[in-house]
Amino acid sequence: MSDSHGKDSAGSTGGGHADEGPHEGPIKTPQQLIWTVVASFVIPIVIIILLVNYVAFGNKPAAGSDGLGAEAVARRLQPVGKVEVRDASGPVVVRSGEEVYKAVCTACHSIGAAGAPKTGDAAAWAPRLKTGYDTLLNSALKGKGAMSAQGGGEYSDYEIARAVVFLANQSGGKLEEPKAPAAAASGAAAASAPK
Repeated sequence: MSDSHGKDSAGSTGGGHADEGPHEGPIKTPQQLIWTVVASFVIPIVIIILLVNYVAFGNKPAAGSDGLGAEAVARRLQPVGKVEVRDASGPVVVRSGEEVYKAVCTACHSIGAAGAPKTGDAAAWAPRLKTGYDTLLNSALKGKGAMSAQGGGEYSDYEIARAVVFLANQSGGKLEEPKAPAAAASGAAAASAPK
């Protein structure tokens, strides 16, 4: 019977490694052992404290939003509308139907956006033209479908009426230019009178 843990024929012990010797670690003195144990507890605790401070007290934006910033709050506090004071005694400038069409109507009627009949499409305008000028003007002033009301805005009802006639005539209609209201006519006459 042979002892499996005994020496083999070469004289070495165990698993056949000739260079096995006593195992030594980097800690050779009791003082090094104490420092290692203390450091193994203190270093992770310091790292945890630093991470908690970073997470809890760091300057962080609110999830990618500047909703509470001074500029964002100021934008939200702006008034919804503005009051524009015009000089009533100033000269009255009446814009042509084409000018009003280009400023207001062309955005939708040139491409047919939101169901608006395209300018120049006689087939799309024919049923609308049959309803008459007053109905077309009423739709423009009060709004219809996706078209917002134009009355009471930057342009006078007379200017909107001129734009309706311009648009209708470009699309196969034969509407007459609306007559200027008395106030606009007298203001225009006064402005053009010789001095």
